[in-house]
Amino acid sequence: MEKIEHTTVATNGINMHVASIGKGPVVLFLHGFPELWYSWRHQLLYLSSHGYRCIAPDLRGYGDTDAPPSPASYTAFHIVGDLVALLDQLGIEQVFLVGHDWGAMIAWYFGWFRPDRIKAMINLSVPLLPRHPAFDHVEGFRALFGDDFYMCRFQEHGEAEEDFACVDTAKLLNKFFSVGPNPVLVPKEVGFRGLPTPDALPSWLSEEDINYYATKFNQSGFTGGLNYYRALHLNWELTAPWAGLQIKVPVKFIVGDQDTVYHIPGVKDYVNGGAFKKDVPGLQDVVVVKGAFHFIHQEKADEVSAHIHEFISKF
Repeated sequence: MEKIEHTTVATNGINMHVASIGKGPVVLFLHGFPELWYSWRHQLLYLSSHGYRCIAPDLRGYGDTDAPPSPASYTAFHIVGDLVALLDQLGIEQVFLVGHDWGAMIAWYFGWFRPDRIKAMINLSVPLLPRHPAFDHVEGFRALFGDDFYMCRFQEHGEAEEDFACVDTAKLLNKFFSVGPNPVLVPKEVGFRGLPTPDALPSWLSEEDINYYATKFNQSGFTGGLNYYRALHLNWELTAPWAGLQIKVPVKFIVGDQDTVYHIPGVKDYVNGGAFKKDVPGLQDVVVVKGAFHFIHQEKADEVSAHIHEFISKF
């Protein structure tokens, strides 16, 4: 880990913290919520040892990267814009793009907006969620799960932050990292503070790991990460011109069979049927990992790293 270099790059009007290691073809890693560059620590070390230059930023709003206050500054165009500008600043023409959770969603948008900058894409946990012509993702999930679905709970500015502040940050993050296959429902009167706290950390997470996350979120707060959810409706409005556009870059998709996203009604059929391949004609492989949950790149680190290496080594 001490060989990982940390720099700050001015990109798209913000200062972005970037972790990097290795030399060779570039792999750009995009983390999700509530995570950081650190979530890719295993993949950074694995792939850099196999001849790749690995780059993992703290995305806008996270960790040591700037966090503009307004949700309107967190659209897919802002985030992809940050990443394209980062590549330009570093003099990188094309990358292998790897995303998880929100990072996977950003990678799909990246595939829509700037496929010319992507050699191949590996996305974890979140398949392409096609744009519905009549309503955004929040309203779609509200129709499925009601107002208690966590994504709906995140919409009101300040509400989740106030709730989170009632819990020790390390314990709060443990609640998130221990999420099972069932949808995360949070009644307003219970709040995230009322969700059960696991007796121990997941086996793949050490005290040192959770303390690193907690220290960074104590410094930055959670508003930056929550603003991605608060910009979902704006994303829906702005991406109307891309409705129905296919992702044609080469793609591999990896998901755990216990992932909460995989258990959303309709997702398994979408991923394993013909619809996913129709929307993503570049899809070359779908891997469903038995016994794996949402944070698969940390939980099954070696297996996921090997899958990524096997795929990108073809190009």
